[in-house]
Amino acid sequence: MGIVVNQSIKNVIITCLGFGIGAINTLFLFTNFMDEKHYGLVAYLMSASNLIWPLMTFGVHNTLIKFFSAYTDTDQQNKFLTQMLLIPFMVSIIIGLFGLAFYTSIINFMGRENDIVAPYVWTIFLLAFALSYFEVFFAWSKVKLKSVFGNVMKELFLRVFISLLLFLLYFKIISIDQFVYGLVIVYLIRTFIMKIYAFSLHKFSPIFSFPNNYISVFKYTFLILIAGSVASLLIDLDKVMIKEFLPIENVAKYGICAYIASVIIIPSRAMHQITYPLTAKLINEKSWDKLKELYKKSSLNLFIVSGVLFVLIICNVKQLFEIIPDEYELFMWVVILIGTTKLFDNLLGNNNSILYNSDYYRIVLYIGIGMAVLSFVLNIICIQLYGVTGAAIATFSAVFCYNITKLWIVNLKFKMHPFSKNIFLSVLLITAFTFGFYYWDFGFHPILNIVLKSVLISGVYFLVVYILKLSPDINAIIKKIPRGA
Repeated sequence: MGIVVNQSIKNVIITCLGFGIGAINTLFLFTNFMDEKHYGLVAYLMSASNLIWPLMTFGVHNTLIKFFSAYTDTDQQNKFLTQMLLIPFMVSIIIGLFGLAFYTSIINFMGRENDIVAPYVWTIFLLAFALSYFEVFFAWSKVKLKSVFGNVMKELFLRVFISLLLFLLYFKIISIDQFVYGLVIVYLIRTFIMKIYAFSLHKFSPIFSFPNNYISVFKYTFLILIAGSVASLLIDLDKVMIKEFLPIENVAKYGICAYIASVIIIPSRAMHQITYPLTAKLINEKSWDKLKELYKKSSLNLFIVSGVLFVLIICNVKQLFEIIPDEYELFMWVVILIGTTKLFDNLLGNNNSILYNSDYYRIVLYIGIGMAVLSFVLNIICIQLYGVTGAAIATFSAVFCYNITKLWIVNLKFKMHPFSKNIFLSVLLITAFTFGFYYWDFGFHPILNIVLKSVLISGVYFLVVYILKLSPDINAIIKKIPRGA
């Protein structure tokens, strides 16, 4: 776990900074510098592009991680990488031609209820194109076990420039049209920088022929495409569906609550940058004991750390909304349900990495399609019944079923699971802290109240974790703090 802990700590710091800047953008700059409808527009464009980019990348970012470590010959590596670069380009051309052929119909469909969307539909394609190749080049760096720079570009670069664009909009240096165009340009620049970095890690010379195992590669790529698309659907479908049944400003309102809850995923996003390629390597080497150890440790550590974030969010969110403009109301059950979903995701540890890099990814594919259909149907029903909260109910239900199924498959096929006595103790700890601190406040200014309450909760939480020795890895880190190491 040495390299995992080392890069994970760096990635946690980077991801926390990124989410911090993102929180400023989401909760304060967007809400004060942009009206509700245009905020909803931007949120919708970004969510729609998140649904499309997995189709454009065609699963290449996952395929690259799974197969690259299996090649030892440089020519075979370059043949493989050439295919990985060509596939998204060809798929993008097909999607682009389809978009041109049916552009009028697409605009009429996407803008029928909210005319504000229609003039910007074309930007969804460019945003998705930039996202697809960024993920390919990020995966390229991950297989070299170099995830930190890519994480800076993923978590910090974009959010910093969005802040800059928002300030330019506020001071009327740019218009809302120019803000959207600027957003597209920033996405493209980020991808170009990531490409340069990826090429610096591997001396790449394109070879336009197939690698030896190209049939296995293409088969995996096609199937993992659908699995990746399912994962994106479960994350962003709710925001897109809200726009179909409610005024577009509700996308922004839901997005704020969902973003607050999504902070819980920080530890998982940071650790997965390095555990994903490590898992692929262990599976290729058939190191099952080490894989089992990584599975249990990643699950326990992620669950404990994400647990304190869950407690902090639930116990502070009411005070947080006191400093957000009144038109953005708090949907408490959205925060609770999405937060619980993200907490469950952390509990899975490197479960996704195990499945996507094994021979059983086909099973997950079929189940994932079922979950995507379930999510779509539940969104239609629940949004019409319960409004914005209905979207959270639909997402929670679909993801819960999906995660339970993935845990069962890994246990059935690999004879391993992440659960232990310390996991159940952690559940009790998180539950006790949530109920213990939710109804208690200092009564000061909301910001001061949040700071003091967060320091108290975090300090006591990790003191209990340390005393109970729930995680050797976390205890080792805590022991280093007094020495400044």
